[in-house]
Amino acid sequence: MKFSNAWLREWVNPDLTAQQLADQITMAGLEVDAVEPVAGTFSGVVVGEIVACEQHPDADKLRVCKVQGHPEGEMQVVCGAPNARVGIKIPFALVGAKLPGDFKIKKAKLRGVESFGMLCAQTELELGDDSDGIWELPADAPTGTDLREYLQLDDSIIEVDLTPNRSDCLGVAGIAREVGVLNRAAVEGPAVEPVAPQIDDSLQVSLLAEDACPRYVGRVIRNIDISATTPLWMQERLRRSGLRSIDPVVDVTNYVLLEFGQPMHAFDLAKLNGGIQVRMAEAGEQLTLLDEQEVKLQQGTLVIADDKGPLAIAGIMGGLDSSVTTETKDIFLESAFFSPLAIAGKARSYGLHTDSSHRFERGVDYRLQEKAVERATQLLLDIVGGEPGPVHLREITESVPAERRITLRRARVKNGLGIDMADDEIVEIITRLGLEKLSEDGEGWTFLVPSFRFDLAIESDLLEELARVYGYNRIPSISFSAALDVVPEREDKLDRERLERTLLSRGYQEAITFSFIDRESAAQFDPDVEPLALQNPISAELSVMRSTLMPGLVKALQYNLNRQQDRVRLFETGLRFVPGADQSRENLAQEPMIAGLIYGTRAPEGWTGGKDLVDFYDIKADVEALVSHLSADDEFTFEPARHPALHPGQCAQVLRNGKPVGVLGTLHPQLQKALDLPKAAFLFELSLKAMGDTRLPAFAPLSKFPEVRRDLAVLVDVDVTAGSLKQTAVETAGEFLTDFNIFDVYQGKGIDFNRKSVAMGLTFQHPSRTLNDEEINAAVDAVVRELEQKYNASLR
Repeated sequence: MKFSNAWLREWVNPDLTAQQLADQITMAGLEVDAVEPVAGTFSGVVVGEIVACEQHPDADKLRVCKVQGHPEGEMQVVCGAPNARVGIKIPFALVGAKLPGDFKIKKAKLRGVESFGMLCAQTELELGDDSDGIWELPADAPTGTDLREYLQLDDSIIEVDLTPNRSDCLGVAGIAREVGVLNRAAVEGPAVEPVAPQIDDSLQVSLLAEDACPRYVGRVIRNIDISATTPLWMQERLRRSGLRSIDPVVDVTNYVLLEFGQPMHAFDLAKLNGGIQVRMAEAGEQLTLLDEQEVKLQQGTLVIADDKGPLAIAGIMGGLDSSVTTETKDIFLESAFFSPLAIAGKARSYGLHTDSSHRFERGVDYRLQEKAVERATQLLLDIVGGEPGPVHLREITESVPAERRITLRRARVKNGLGIDMADDEIVEIITRLGLEKLSEDGEGWTFLVPSFRFDLAIESDLLEELARVYGYNRIPSISFSAALDVVPEREDKLDRERLERTLLSRGYQEAITFSFIDRESAAQFDPDVEPLALQNPISAELSVMRSTLMPGLVKALQYNLNRQQDRVRLFETGLRFVPGADQSRENLAQEPMIAGLIYGTRAPEGWTGGKDLVDFYDIKADVEALVSHLSADDEFTFEPARHPALHPGQCAQVLRNGKPVGVLGTLHPQLQKALDLPKAAFLFELSLKAMGDTRLPAFAPLSKFPEVRRDLAVLVDVDVTAGSLKQTAVETAGEFLTDFNIFDVYQGKGIDFNRKSVAMGLTFQHPSRTLNDEEINAAVDAVVRELEQKYNASLR
């Protein structure tokens, strides 16, 4: 937001310099980015008038002008501007004048003709962008007056970088309110009186999108003179606020936008067909915007339309076909309140960002529309004349934002700000901000929030207002003291950092990816879940919430492969988002997960390391290392499973006490091909919540007696898993079995192709004596019998 210091001073005029004022509002939370002069440094330039103009005798592109404005009378100036002619007022730099860039005007001779001065363009004075000719000043400019004095150029432009919540300060009126509050100064804006209608003409307005546009104000003005010139004072204020002058009607709407923060638009009344409709765009509708860009309107876009079709994208930009031109005689002024949610993100979706959208998507005063129309009418009648009709208000009362009341407690002020403030001072500051005190009791006060303060909703907002108006620099820096109870940490609680450290020690690096993914990736990795779509996505590639962490890790893998990193080990902890059956936010499950990915060689490149590629058992070993922190080995098991993103023959489900906690496996070959991965990638994903708590370690005394090992090799069917053999053997061998290990699996020559040989080692040890052969043999025989019965196993 840029504004002229002189313009602000017409509203409120504290005894501060421009820089002091900038420092003050910065400390109040409205950060000032820059304080700059409104024009370049120059002197000796006056308002001149060309009273004679002849062709240069020896140059086709030069003219010899007689110019009034010098204290000593008419002066001869040679000028090359194509628009130099008799009767116009122009900036006249006298001999001895200094222009921006430390350029000094001297007496000169051009092609044999003397020249006593220079006629200046806007760019030469750093007062604009027009360099096509000399700057033509208004006809009523007083000849001979110093140009800086005439244009009030001893002024500064203050640029404020507002946070999104302070949309009330996107106008001079809002800034003036703030300055008035900070300095206890009176704020007096221009008097805005209702303009009496001279005709009865009006347009019918239909609000078909009630929640998006609950208030719409319009007015017909006929017989305007569009050829009139915008007053120089208005052009200058627009320029100093970063806007260029276009025509009187557009200039007035822009001026009101800068003055009050209320965007407006004017339609050429002759180009409208029927009444005004505020509705959502329909499929297939198109609109050519004022910048001549033709857009295909998206469903959900709020538009201003007539009986024929769309006229403008509401709150963003008008259409070219209904715009005001040099032929316009009658106009329809509109001023509306659009819900911020209806406008937010819409401009960006069309590649636009306008002054109107910037304000509407942050929120405007929903009671300001009539005042803005009356102010614009005043200005237009003064400039272009015309006959105004009555102001027509269309309002959907139940959709207008409700009045907000906030209760502020005395104790909360003390606890929140750490200072004691007198009751009178608290009430005085809050009411100065425009809030109305409704009631007071022993605990505090209740205030009514004005319509222009969209950002005030809860008690903490009022504490912030108290702090910034009271002065952050006046609040002492005090170390807080409090009695803190030491709450013991549960040792059996899952320690996520410990899991992360385990993966880091195994060569992984942590990845942090977006919680949003594209719809195609969601369908590839989790087709059974309909992901929750974002209402206002950053881009099409980030349009839905992830229901699994795998897509983000695979994207990170692709990123690394594209940068010649061919050995990748990544993990991520974060939430996955699984919507309920009704696809509502209320039933959205947000589940903490940990996921990992490995790719490439098993060991880093080195002279001692091999070039073997990672496989399924590498990722399984990493998962086993993770779950080893949580419990004894027998609680976690792995079972063959199917997952849409994983290889159907190399996928396992991780269970704890029979309950699933995650999956691991090889990326599906079809997915690997679609993602253009040269080698297989291996992934795991575990639910931190489902994994449960850890088992507390318990001491068991070491046995002093020898352990005995027996090795068995059994033939079983190929579909019998090692895990099931282990579970059966451990359950059958008895309480003195201390270790079980499968050390060999063989299929091939000498064995039926439907069978396999599994070799296992069983270790026995008694805590208080030496086991004898009969006890050990009995345990081994029991294991063999059980394997024979359950799996048709036979000893080799």
